[in-house]
Amino acid sequence: MNPMGYNGGPPNGQNRSQPPTPKLQHQLHQSGTPTPFQPQQQLQQQHQQSQPQMGQDFGVPNPGTMAGPATPTPQAGAHKPKRMYPTSINQYAEPTPGYDATPNGGGFQPAHASGMIPPPVADVNPMQPMAQGSQFFVPGEKQAPAFGQPPPPYQQGFQSLPGQPLQSNVNQLSSQMGAMNVGGSYNAQGVTQMSTVALMGSAPKVFDLETPPPTINLPATASITQSPFSNCDPSYKRSTLNAIPATSQLLSKSRLPFGLVITPYRSVKEGDEPVPVVSDSIIARCRRCRTYINPFVKFVEGGQRWKCNMCYTLNEVPSSFDYDSQTQQPVDRWQRKELNHAVVEYIAPTEYMVRPPQPLVYMFVIDVSYPAIQCGMVATAATTILESLDRIPNDEGRTKIGIITVDSSIHFYNLNAASGEPQMLVVSDLEEPYLPQPQDLLCNLSECRSTLEALLNRMNDMFKDTQNVGNALGPALNSAYKLISPIGGKILCLQVSLPNLEAGALKMREDPKLLGTSKESTLLQSASSFYKSFAVECSKSQVCVDMFLFGSQYSDVATLSCLPRFTGGSTFFYPAFTAAKSEDALKFAHELAEFLSQRIALEAVMRVRASKGLRMSAFYGNFFVRSTDLLSMPNVPRDQSYSIEVSFDDNLSIPIVCFQTALLHTSSSGERRIRVLTLALPVTTSLSELYMSADQVAITTLLACKAVERGMNSKLDDARDALTNKCVDILGVYKTHMTASSSGATPNLQICDNLKLLPLLTLGMLKHVALRGGSQIPSDLRSYAMHLFSTLPSQCLIPFIHPKFYSLHDMPEHCGTIGTDGIQMPQTMNLSSERLSRAGLFMLEDGQNIFLWIGRDAVPQLCMDLFGVPNYESVRGGKTTLPALETDFNQRVNLIVGKTREMRRSSYYPQLYVVKDDGDAALRLWFLSHLIEDRAEPIMSYYQYLGHLKDRVGARSY
Repeated sequence: MNPMGYNGGPPNGQNRSQPPTPKLQHQLHQSGTPTPFQPQQQLQQQHQQSQPQMGQDFGVPNPGTMAGPATPTPQAGAHKPKRMYPTSINQYAEPTPGYDATPNGGGFQPAHASGMIPPPVADVNPMQPMAQGSQFFVPGEKQAPAFGQPPPPYQQGFQSLPGQPLQSNVNQLSSQMGAMNVGGSYNAQGVTQMSTVALMGSAPKVFDLETPPPTINLPATASITQSPFSNCDPSYKRSTLNAIPATSQLLSKSRLPFGLVITPYRSVKEGDEPVPVVSDSIIARCRRCRTYINPFVKFVEGGQRWKCNMCYTLNEVPSSFDYDSQTQQPVDRWQRKELNHAVVEYIAPTEYMVRPPQPLVYMFVIDVSYPAIQCGMVATAATTILESLDRIPNDEGRTKIGIITVDSSIHFYNLNAASGEPQMLVVSDLEEPYLPQPQDLLCNLSECRSTLEALLNRMNDMFKDTQNVGNALGPALNSAYKLISPIGGKILCLQVSLPNLEAGALKMREDPKLLGTSKESTLLQSASSFYKSFAVECSKSQVCVDMFLFGSQYSDVATLSCLPRFTGGSTFFYPAFTAAKSEDALKFAHELAEFLSQRIALEAVMRVRASKGLRMSAFYGNFFVRSTDLLSMPNVPRDQSYSIEVSFDDNLSIPIVCFQTALLHTSSSGERRIRVLTLALPVTTSLSELYMSADQVAITTLLACKAVERGMNSKLDDARDALTNKCVDILGVYKTHMTASSSGATPNLQICDNLKLLPLLTLGMLKHVALRGGSQIPSDLRSYAMHLFSTLPSQCLIPFIHPKFYSLHDMPEHCGTIGTDGIQMPQTMNLSSERLSRAGLFMLEDGQNIFLWIGRDAVPQLCMDLFGVPNYESVRGGKTTLPALETDFNQRVNLIVGKTREMRRSSYYPQLYVVKDDGDAALRLWFLSHLIEDRAEPIMSYYQYLGHLKDRVGARSY
């Protein structure tokens, strides 16, 4: 996407160094004249010859190690040649009119940058909806029957009567929303005004969870270029508030949480814009605060200096900033990627390295005790690793691999044997294990491929007759650490048995009497200090630990997940795993294969900088905090999320606040790189603007992390109370300051349109396995759900909290078919049992599991078309795989299930369960527990919860 003036050359002879943007008012001031946000004292400091003290670079384990090259400053008395630039470098000229700019002229309309306020256009009704393809089914439209056949009987209810077309669902929805005043209004400048909605008396509009966050209303001149990518995409970084309060008092008054949700290494799928790479090693950074140059800086003094948008320090522009060393030609600085893109990667020079970039290292620690062999984990893992060898990143042939198996002894394998056959080396001394032949235990993947394949092919047979139930996980982990710590890398631990020998030994501590009590949180904390201490040592040596836990009984997920939590790793949990069930084997094999094939970031550190007056105060996710704000991550997995709370150090006197995240890492291809994410947000003094800018998805993500932290360190009751209290505070402040009824009881509960689903999401968290009260939730399941709460990106966390619910038996005929935007999905429904029917088929999914509910009165035709069985009684419930039949309905449902498994940025593979209306009681109860709008003892229904919130709001003053 190239707006006018990017790649097509300047229109009408305009200078190439002149960006096609309006004039910036503050850049027309002379250097000695103070601007509104540049006091006289600051101008005097800018003309001093001495440099301010340089901040330490984010990528340094010790001072000066990885500090980036500062922009050189000429010494006093030295002659400095003056580079001359056209005045257009720092003074914008109006674009030459080369196109018809009238709305009806049919000419080219240049696109406005994302998040910028477009100028008002005459003769355009701002309330007129844009013409878009509807995602809702329109019953009156003619639908072509699939394969030229009439629709089956269970879908004929959607056919309109002859001569009586049905009204469009979209029109009905628009009418309802208009009557509720949820459409919003616009002022003369085109800025959306506050829109208040009533929460009680109508079902929540769950499809609004898919809407983008509130618009970031920056001035058109905030960015120095008009690139649509100048501000950060919310899938990389989003703020809970898209307008920042000017004072800490305003933030406290609003009661809104203030934080960032960052997914720095988001996967790039088909249709996504790849992250642009700056390959010329020119890295311009502020000499005071070390901010990277970005689209929101300003050029001054004829383009020779740039003003930092964080601390407003003047910095020299690097001499080669406008020169291409490869082509030996001058270049247009306005085409540089770092000035047009908020998300950009630099290829780091040697100044950012303390050693050469490490290769990818995979060290497998595999449990081969009796339970691991019996459940089929070892055979499935060996086959999956063998079939994934070609998918493991190995671009430069540097990837290394090693295997350790463990029961009551530790088994090493020499993969560099000259005979081409793997050699097993057994160490039985668990108190002080040693490394036999250490130079041969970790081998190059390309060089030892045949030996490795031979080992994986026979691994299951090597232990098939074992009766050993011992497991020395702690000593095995220590051995793996000794082996790879000089290089760094990944330890992938596949564990079935509870470790029971020597260091790190654990005991069965699941006590049903503690479940549902105030002491339950003790089961969610680590039972052994060994694992946290080991994880800290791993983090220092750039070693990451990933856990694949298979729970035939108690697995102590709470303790073993400490290893990934402090080393930047991932945890996968498979309760009651048995490879005899093909669905279990498929899920594990798919997730392990996807995990091995990921292109991850290695030996990474991350720091978030903010404009003066703001600081990062709390961090949530899988990492180790090396210093006050430096996060150490030996690995950065794809699509893992991190939440950061922001607090005030001082009030803000600037119009725009910037947050910049810098991730120094080694790519899977062996390059040292710096990924920079810049987010600019306006500053406001208005409480109404603050509420209008609140992002309910980001708020939910941050509150979920805070609730997990509180539930683990304090009590689960405290975590649940904190969520409800925060919701009450937000609703109370809005009622007091934004509505006519400032005090006392009110007949309804009101909130702005962009926060209308926050109470529903809060209730979803309260009813989730991670936080729900009761004595029926095993601590392993709760601990794993808490891990997902802390690490899932918002795109996956929201359906995990509020699942997607579809009706399949009467879905429109275009659903489940391939359209212009891929496979068409049905419309989502509210999570209430009122939507279920005794003759219907429904699908519910939360990103981890997929449920197909079939009513007891389902017609035989539906059973035959979908399952290939004659009637409802013949349908098999439980964990299953849908058959692939030639019927249209079966193919459409299979496509919907397939898209559900692939449509999100995640390596998780949801399993499919068929739930019969009168089938297994436990499975039926599990399905119904996801219908969060219903009452489920002891937790209220959604409407009861709204009544509870209303009573709490009316009883307090704000």
